[in-house]
Amino acid sequence: MFEPISITAIASISSLGKTLTETWQAYKRSEHFFSEQEFDQQLEWVASLSDNSMASIEQVRQSDNKYKNLDASVLYALYASRKAMKIAKWQPEDNFGINLGSSRGATSLFEQFHSQYIQNGKVATLASPTTTLGNISSWVAHDLQTKGPEISHSITCSTALHALLNGVAWLRSGMVNKFMVGGSEAPLTPFTIAQMKALKIYTKHISSSKDSFPCKAFNLDKAKNTMVLGEGASVACLEREISDRTMATIEGIGYATEILKHNVSISTDAKCFQTSMQMALSGIDVDKVDVIVMHAPGTIKGDLSEYKAIEKVFQKNMPSLTTNKWKLGHTFGASGLLSVEFAILMLQQQEFIKVPFVQNQVSPKKIKKVLVNAVGFGGNAVSVLLSLP
Repeated sequence: MFEPISITAIASISSLGKTLTETWQAYKRSEHFFSEQEFDQQLEWVASLSDNSMASIEQVRQSDNKYKNLDASVLYALYASRKAMKIAKWQPEDNFGINLGSSRGATSLFEQFHSQYIQNGKVATLASPTTTLGNISSWVAHDLQTKGPEISHSITCSTALHALLNGVAWLRSGMVNKFMVGGSEAPLTPFTIAQMKALKIYTKHISSSKDSFPCKAFNLDKAKNTMVLGEGASVACLEREISDRTMATIEGIGYATEILKHNVSISTDAKCFQTSMQMALSGIDVDKVDVIVMHAPGTIKGDLSEYKAIEKVFQKNMPSLTTNKWKLGHTFGASGLLSVEFAILMLQQQEFIKVPFVQNQVSPKKIKKVLVNAVGFGGNAVSVLLSLP
């Protein structure tokens, strides 16, 4: 029997805002939060932090002289982690563990240092230490003054949910009583956008007057790929005990990696998702799941393969399906925890958020159990079942 794990806090910063209240209000609005920005002299759709949120990130940067040379991905993680720790009422002496990951890591700094090297044949002294992926958890542990275990990793777009898996494993082992998990990503750079365009999965820039939704995540009838990148971080605090501070419980976890036939795509019916969902639902009837927050990156094959996997697992007991990437974009390594936050908000508010351009969506009568999916290049799927405490 899986011992439920308590989520006692969750905090994020994204294009939707920097508080749970702001984020929920953004979800209730039926428009996206993308803006047009120039990359390599071309306009592209992206989901960037607001000026107000960036002001908060700048405050983090200025809070310690050592932080002035850190990449945005680390600063976003610092902001969300500070907030989550405060909500959870944790103290440094709790010696909680930390596992915060990122798909790309210090993208902006790495590109900056590489450009300097191409021009001068030399790089700055801090080039290596400030671009290693381990930066994220190490700096957060330094900032929060915890002496617990600290882990950073990259497992592509399922990074944040793999961090959650690790946190659950540490808690169940009894080696720690509290674990902070999440992901952070700052991928809005010319080279990163160019990589996605090279894969032919990025949305084509069309004036907002002609197309009100640049990303058509979960539209299974779309004729072109429509992924849009976003930035941000999301962090959750996990504890073994259920208490009056519990926001939601982790009732089940599942994971799988499938053998790939192509470098970037999973099977047409996402066998990895079938396995991860079945594992997360072990011992639970499929008709008990009220909502699934899909990974749904806005690509033709990605969205459809996940939907087919859900059909195979749930058959006639299809839950209500939704996603948040049409609104805040694909935040790579942070996306899984932003989806968990989305799920928790729907559980708390007892309100289902539909995708506005998807027809015939049915709202559940109640929301007691939500399944969250994530997967990335490499076919590394994770599914997490969340429940009301």
